[in-house]
Parts: sequence; C-alpha cells; structure tokens
Amino acid sequence: MAAAVDHAIDTKEHLAVQAGTGTGKSLAYLVPSVRHAVRTGRTVVVSTATIALQRQLVDRDLPRLAEALRAPLGRAAKFAILKGRNNYLCLNKINSAIPDEPAEAELFDAFAISRLGREVQRLNEWASDTETGDRDELAPGVTDRAWRQVSVSSRECLGKSRCQFGQDCFAERARTESAQADIVVTNHALLAIDAISGVQVLPEHDVVVIDEAHELVDRVTGVATAELAPTAISAAARRCAKLVDEQELDRLDGAAEAWHEVLDNLPATRWDSMPDGVAPVLALVRDAAWNTRTALNPPGSTNAQGDPEGAAARTMALAAVDEVHDTAVRVLTAFEESDPATRRDVIWLSAEEIRGVARKTLRMAPLSVGGLLRNRLFGASTVVLTSATLQIGGSFDGLAITWGLPAQTPNRPDTGTANGSQAPADAETIRWSSLDVGSPFDHAKSGILYVAKHLPAPGRDGLAPAYLDEIERLIEAAGGRTLGLFSSMRAAKAATEALRDRLKTPILCQGDDATNALVRKFAEDPATSLFGTLSLWQGVDVPGPSLSLVILDRIPFPRPDDPLLAARQRAVESRGGNGFLTVAANHAALLLAQGTGRLLRSVDDRGVVAILDSRLATARYGGYLRASLPPYWETADPEVVTKALRRLVSN
Repeated sequence: MAAAVDHAIDTKEHLAVQAGTGTGKSLAYLVPSVRHAVRTGRTVVVSTATIALQRQLVDRDLPRLAEALRAPLGRAAKFAILKGRNNYLCLNKINSAIPDEPAEAELFDAFAISRLGREVQRLNEWASDTETGDRDELAPGVTDRAWRQVSVSSRECLGKSRCQFGQDCFAERARTESAQADIVVTNHALLAIDAISGVQVLPEHDVVVIDEAHELVDRVTGVATAELAPTAISAAARRCAKLVDEQELDRLDGAAEAWHEVLDNLPATRWDSMPDGVAPVLALVRDAAWNTRTALNPPGSTNAQGDPEGAAARTMALAAVDEVHDTAVRVLTAFEESDPATRRDVIWLSAEEIRGVARKTLRMAPLSVGGLLRNRLFGASTVVLTSATLQIGGSFDGLAITWGLPAQTPNRPDTGTANGSQAPADAETIRWSSLDVGSPFDHAKSGILYVAKHLPAPGRDGLAPAYLDEIERLIEAAGGRTLGLFSSMRAAKAATEALRDRLKTPILCQGDDATNALVRKFAEDPATSLFGTLSLWQGVDVPGPSLSLVILDRIPFPRPDDPLLAARQRAVESRGGNGFLTVAANHAALLLAQGTGRLLRSVDDRGVVAILDSRLATARYGGYLRASLPPYWETADPEVVTKALRRLVSN
C-alpha cells in the first residue's frame, strides 16, 4: 500500500485502497505523504471521519513517524490538526457576553436552563486553562447547546483584524500552525467546506489522503444540507433586536409566523413540486431577511468600529439573517427545474417533536455530490482514498461513482448512474486505480457467518417472537459476549427488555449511559452483552473474548420513506439504471460490511456473525450483499453455530 500511495503521488493518479483492520494503513499512507511534504515543501492534507482517528494520527502515529524519519529526510516533519471554527472556543464571545437565544422548548424548562448555566460556567473557567480551546480536549464534554454559547461559526466570526482577541484566537492560532505544517489532519466536514464555499479554509496543498473514505459522501452531503424552520427565522429576528428599526423586526417576525402557518398545514413528505401557497410565503421570508440585512449593514456602514461588543452582535445577527435569506433563495431557485429527477436539490418537509414541542422544518440536500467532488477535490489535488470497506458487491465502482469518478468496469448495469447523478463525459478523463491489500485475519478460520435462513423475513411490526428466541439461544451459547446491532432503537430496546428477563447474563442498551461508557463496561466483562443501533455498527473496537458474537437483526436497507435516498434511487431509475441496487443495496452493503467488521479486531479473535434476516440467503440480491462481506466460513445450520459458540466459551 505504501508503494501504491507513493506511485499515486508521483504520477498524480488518484488511488482507492481497501485495507482491513490491523493492516497498518495509517502508516502506509503517512510515510510517503511525509516524504513528499518534506522533500517538496508542499502540504499534505489527511482527512478523517472520526475524532478517534484524528487523535490517533496526531498523538501517536505522526510523532513517532516524525522522529523515525528525521535522519533520512534531514529534519523532523511538522504536523498540525485543523477543525472548523465552531470547534474552538471564541474568546470574544465569552468576554462579550452575547448569549445564544434559548431554544423554544427550553424557555419553561428550569432544569435545562440550570444545567446550561452550570456548563457555561465550566466553560468560562476552562477558557483560562486551555492551550488550544479545542472542544474535543474538554473532558467531560458539554451539550451542543452549552458549546454554542462560547463558539461561533465562520459566518459569525468578526475576523482576526477586527476582533479585540484576534491575536489570541484559538481558531486563528490553529490555522497559523497548519499553514506551517507538512501534514495537516482535518475532518471530512472541513474538507467539504473548503471545497463547497470557494473560500480557502485549508492551507495550500497538492495531495489529499481521505481515511474512512466510505463516510465521505454522507459527510459532504451533511455539510451541503440546509434547513428553514420558523424558529430559525424568529431567532434571527431576536438577534437583530436593538440593531434595526422595530418595523424591520416586525416584518421578519411576521414572515416567521407566516412560514409556521403554511408549514403547519402541510404533510411531512418530499416536495416534488412547490405546494400551493408556499412560493409567496418563501418570497416574503426572502425579502424580509434581505431588508433586515440591509438595515443591519447599510452601504458605507463602519459596522460598529470601535465597539467590539456591538460589532460582534451585528456580525452574529448578519450571519443568522444571511442563512435565512440564502436558504429561502435556494428553495425558490430549486423549483425552477421542473423535473424532480434532475433537480439539483432534494427538498422535503420533516416533522419532529422536541421536548413536547412539535416542530416542522423544510430541509434540502444535494441529489448528488459527485460533481462537486470531481471538480473541487479530484480536479485540484491528487487524492488517496482508503478504508476497511470500499468494495461493494466485490467492486470499487459502487463508491467510486458516488465520488464523481468513472467506473473501472465498463458497461456494468448499475454504474451508469449513482448517488442520483449520471457520470458525465468529463469524468472519463480522470485517472484512478484501486488496490485491495487484504487483511491480516484468516476470516474463514477465525469467523463463521451464520444466516438464519429458517426465520421468517422481517416485518414492520418489530421483532417477531422467533427472532427473540433465536437471539436468546445464541447469547446463551456464547455466554454473553454479544454485540447486538439493530436496525432501529425501538428494536434494540424491545430486545433488551424482553431478554433481560430470559437471560442470566447482563445486557446493556444504548441510551442507558454515554456510548463510550457502555462500550467500556462491555469490554471489561465478557459475560455482558451490548445492544444498540447505527453508531455501534461503526464505532465499536473491542478485541478479545468480550466480543465473540455479533448479531444483526436485519439487512440495514434505508427506510423507504427516506426522502434523500428515495430521490437518488428514482433519479437512477429515470436514466435506465438499477436504482435499488445502486442506492438501497449499496447503502445496506456498506453498513453490513461495517457491522460484521466489529467481530475480528485482532489476529487472535474468534467468533460468529449471526444475521437473522433470511433474505440474505433467499433473495436475488443476497449474493451481491454477501460479496461485500469478509470471506467468513458460511452456514445456515443453527446447531453448528451453537456448538461452535459453546466450544469458544469452554476454550
């Protein structure tokens, strides 16, 4: 892998590498990256999806490599970590006492307000001790609500030259350090912001390494997603209090009320066309926000120079109003394209209840991010993408097309379109190669893939009694030691409640405590089982005998009513592609690979992956999904599995 990464950097040809757990892939891409950066003086950006991997790179891998490569390279490599501005404590906000507006559901919640006050007080005390202001270094952490009281987004920032604390700013200090570094470690979200905004956030670089690349599309989509809620418009109006005439505030408040009224009378669903009565209200919101913005920042305004607190309040108000205005414009512009299958944005109305308060929000996300990545990422730098799971259905093409790369296998029936977009002609000029470096594990000798073919196909009414019986039998045979991965939190909780009375070994359930604390308890006691949902499918690393059995209740297909994935599937089908295979099956295959990958975390691990969804063995797409999984020894015989688990316990 190191040789392939080195070749990709030399030839400027993009590279996708599948490298299983335990292969040392971070060293394999860091060594050639460090050499390139030190020899050429050009920065290499390394992007990850998780905080844990960022910390591993910055605290362990890079310090060791910098020292080990000092002699052959002539100097020690310099490295830095860089995150989005809102990950750093803002000294101006702390000292200017400009609080965020309380959430509507918290206005009458004394406990929430009291907790918020305690957390903000702690953050104020931490501000005088921290060297970095990095939220991830605060232990224990605080709620997002509390952190917003002491942080700002890039839109809300005054800028170094205008801020009274500009010279001491934690975010600016991190940017300065990154500008001088050979290797800059960041996250997929900041990488996306750098690509989407058109404003340079990352230092100049010619190579990007994307670890945990299977997460890239979702993270970029998340950054490019916008929402417009009545509460956001009202909050923007409150931000502007005392800064503009009351008449302008009344217009913005009136727009918020009108938006609330129109949404309240509409069902929560995807908008393939603009519902009646929505366009005039959106235009009202747009115009009210623009008028307020003009009043906040009239031509020739000095923007409260000489008044740091006033300047900060005005900047934050402008950011809030700009977001409302830009989102309203984005929705109105989206419907100028009449065909939903080719529309750039997918738009839907969601409904949720937060602390007893019903809330409807209009959301919009890009139908595809492939074009964006192709032009702004692959067109600007040499890119190395790596993960333990990049092959879907035995091919790299499934993920590659969602990244905006051309298919390696011509004329595949499911690769003409992907992620809702058609691969354009210019994609064919992009050169990339792929490599599967394998795994240090002997999957066929270390693990069993058991598909419960005898069970009925899963239904919509929760876990059937036969499923609970099967889970009970498997956990009894394993003596606990089980990670139960469920397709919904409702299923996880139902299984926990039912089986705690039927099993002698303890069961922990996600939500009982902080996830990290639950995983630690699970790892410390081999008799304990842990049940949970999506974050456990990808976030658990427990080598050793505490994890000998992984149970998946069903194939993790996306919900049929997921508006974004359903729109992407329909877009593929509108061009003659296989929408189910390209979107839904690929989504499921990726999660299956991640979930089953929780079993073997060291070369000494042994165990069973039990998938209770019989469709994996009986449906036509079952073979495609199994081709995405590690090559475990397979069986559908429950007796074979229970005997194997009992032998593991006795050994």
